[in-house]
Amino acid sequence: MARLTNGERRRLTGTLYVVATPIGNLADASPRAVETLRSVALVACEDTRTSRTLLAHYGIAVRTVALHEHNERAAAAKLLDVLREGKDVALVSDAGTPAFADPGAWLVAEAHRAGIPVRPIPGPNAAAAAVSAAGFAASRFLFAGFLPASAAARRKALAALDVPFPIVLYEAPHRVRDALADLARQFGAEREIVIARELTKKFEEVARLPLGEAHAWLEARPGRAQGEFVLVLAPGEERSSSALDAERVLEVLLEALAPSEAAKLAARITGLPKSELYRKSLKSGKGGAK
Repeated sequence: MARLTNGERRRLTGTLYVVATPIGNLADASPRAVETLRSVALVACEDTRTSRTLLAHYGIAVRTVALHEHNERAAAAKLLDVLREGKDVALVSDAGTPAFADPGAWLVAEAHRAGIPVRPIPGPNAAAAAVSAAGFAASRFLFAGFLPASAAARRKALAALDVPFPIVLYEAPHRVRDALADLARQFGAEREIVIARELTKKFEEVARLPLGEAHAWLEARPGRAQGEFVLVLAPGEERSSSALDAERVLEVLLEALAPSEAAKLAARITGLPKSELYRKSLKSGKGGAK
């Protein structure tokens, strides 16, 4: 019996379509996304109840199965069997682009490993929408996703995010006040931020303001702190390689020395002002000797 080539083997499988769906306004579904959802044998959903609203809106009658963070590996194995039978599968999340701060990456990776074609159907994405409405000129941005829930872990994560390009964060309504307060503490009250709330939905708001005014903005209207949030932090200042090297030196020294001694030695090593390094050492909250 003649052996199948890789190309012939792939043609005998179905295709996994990664389909971006609306982040709020159902009219944002692209014609190609709707056509794809109509054509597949199965739709893998983060929450079948949420996805059925979209499918019903477009009159799409297709079988749905759940694929979420708690069952992704088990669900992926079953979906791969369907794809190996030659049937097409669509992967969707509750809103936006699957595997972008949402489940789906494991299934996509397993499909690649199995030689199953993966095709993206691009469309709505909350991070891209917020960046486009932010107005921060930059050739790139950092998507940092959701910050840690605990205050200590969140502040530690923010300390590593002082970069010279915009930072995009997702935040839950019950943590947005604390997150904005920690952002102001870390980056200063004058640093600008864009707060994008309920993007594409009825109560959508996009505000650009200094971090020092963010709390007052949230409290200015009842219910404003509710909903889904995307935060876009303005770019930090470009830092020279010497400044970056000095910070690395200071960080190492602080593991063994008190802030004043670490700053003094780091200044001798790097040539940067001792006073500047001392301020950085105090801000870091570190210091091995007391």
